[in-house]
Amino acid sequence: MDPPVIRLAHCQVQVFCLQVPGACPSCGEDLRERRLQEAPVSLPSPFSNAHKTSCCLLVAPAHNNTTSEFDGTSDLHTGISNTEGVVYNYTRAGVVRELSGWERCVSVPLVRPDMFHLLNQWDQYLQNHSEGPSWDPTWHRFDEQHHNCLSFCLSFVNRVLAAEGREALSRETFTQIFILPRVQRVQKYLFLYKHLQTHQYYLEDRQEDRQEDRQEDRQEGDIGGHTGGDIGGQTGGDIGGHTGGDIGGQTGGQTGGQTGGQTGGQTGGQMYLM
Repeated sequence: MDPPVIRLAHCQVQVFCLQVPGACPSCGEDLRERRLQEAPVSLPSPFSNAHKTSCCLLVAPAHNNTTSEFDGTSDLHTGISNTEGVVYNYTRAGVVRELSGWERCVSVPLVRPDMFHLLNQWDQYLQNHSEGPSWDPTWHRFDEQHHNCLSFCLSFVNRVLAAEGREALSRETFTQIFILPRVQRVQKYLFLYKHLQTHQYYLEDRQEDRQEDRQEDRQEGDIGGHTGGDIGGQTGGDIGGHTGGDIGGQTGGQTGGQTGGQTGGQTGGQMYLM
């Protein structure tokens, strides 16, 4: 397991590192005498083990790019987990149900924990959807642009939304609101991690860092709950590519990006679709 990214505050800068230094790389002061409120914290990894998730949308490097990361140029693959962490994903061979292989991915929770009626039906909904003729290679051919893994996930989500009396999501909205912000966040994390592996430290002004944290909190807090509201805003980057279903390819060449849309409320700061 990779060591976590550590962040500590000192002399008006945020210090990011993989190992706490003995002295501040900015001012040189001995950090071993720092006060408790300046204690370092570990940043949470943006990656999840899909097989330990429940009712999530999952994004990972495409199976034919197993050595690649979320670098903004690689194709991505999507799937949906059931309540037991089995990942349903659509491939050229049809729908595949996988118990392994998704240990390092981005997960987007779709169902609030208090939606008991939906949680109880989720597995059956997903199984029925996966058995539909649209995903049977005998009847429908996999197409990298128009009938792919993202098509499978979006079709399932809209099927559940319809059952819940909610409005359907367009492909563009689904991608820009629920996938792109997470992918960009991973890209930013990986960029920082690779920088630390080479240069040991990354310094950032504390005031700018606080503003960025608040901005990211607002971005995530504005996404979730009810999907019938206004869904606007702009996203930093195009979403192209193929086997990942409009997710791979370029994501604007940036690891930051901003998303300004709102899709309704929030639950404890966590984004949910329903």
